[in-house]
Amino acid sequence: MSAQNSKNWLLLILLPVGFAGVWQLQQRIDGQRAALHQERDELVLRSGKLLKAMSLEYAPLMADIYWTRVVQYYGDKRERHDPNFELLWPLLDVTTTLDPNLLVAYRFGSTFLSEPSPRGAGHPELGIELLERGIKANPEYWRFYEDLGFVYYFELKDYARASAAFAEGSKNPDAQIWMKVMAAKIAAEGESLQTSIFLWNEVYQSTKDPQVKENALTHLQLLRVQQDCKQLDALADEFQKRTGRRPSRLVELVQAGVLPRVPVDPAGYPYVFGPDGKAVLNLDSPLLEQQLLHQGSK
Repeated sequence: MSAQNSKNWLLLILLPVGFAGVWQLQQRIDGQRAALHQERDELVLRSGKLLKAMSLEYAPLMADIYWTRVVQYYGDKRERHDPNFELLWPLLDVTTTLDPNLLVAYRFGSTFLSEPSPRGAGHPELGIELLERGIKANPEYWRFYEDLGFVYYFELKDYARASAAFAEGSKNPDAQIWMKVMAAKIAAEGESLQTSIFLWNEVYQSTKDPQVKENALTHLQLLRVQQDCKQLDALADEFQKRTGRRPSRLVELVQAGVLPRVPVDPAGYPYVFGPDGKAVLNLDSPLLEQQLLHQGSK
């Protein structure tokens, strides 16, 4: 057997062994990475009172450090699509114990806690508890009542408490006039499309956090879709009354002079009629995934 043939046979034998070794190494690395995430999650001192006593005059600085940890923890879980937010409440508890006046921790923390999985921890009751703690420590800050009303309205569908939260916040002389308007509107109508649009638009305009802003924009887009589809269904109803049949395609409404053109969703994709004759998102629209995700979390 020639030297070249011997070398070829040696490569055929060694290559599978090498690949097996690389695979085992990668498995070890992945396992160590997961263990590191778990270890980082567990290495948290959970007693806010003890930390505050130890920190003395540096407690506000420690609160800033813990708040940074909250944001990193939340972002890491979202990035890895990990629905387990077990340490979110303990971290926020420590943060707000160290510095009861850290307003941002209450506002964004309550959002992180209240948003349904997989966008958040899915614990609106803890979001409410955090906001009530913030109100007690900072009674002059009317925005907490806005956030409280928001959680009651969207996450718990408790319109009586939502209205009461907006009404209580409106008593603050610094509060914006729309707080009183929202209290009256929710008390009279409960949930309505226009109210939901108004509230999400307020979040979108007021927040500086990119994740919260993106979430608010998605809700606004889906509410726009809901509004558009409702209007298109009404036009289809009118078409059916006039012709005796329901349109199967939106272009029929255009041809009948009911619409100037086929309307598109906020992502730029044309709406379509579903099998039941109702207006729905196009299967190609990226908003469809978001719509299904939001419907599944309700």
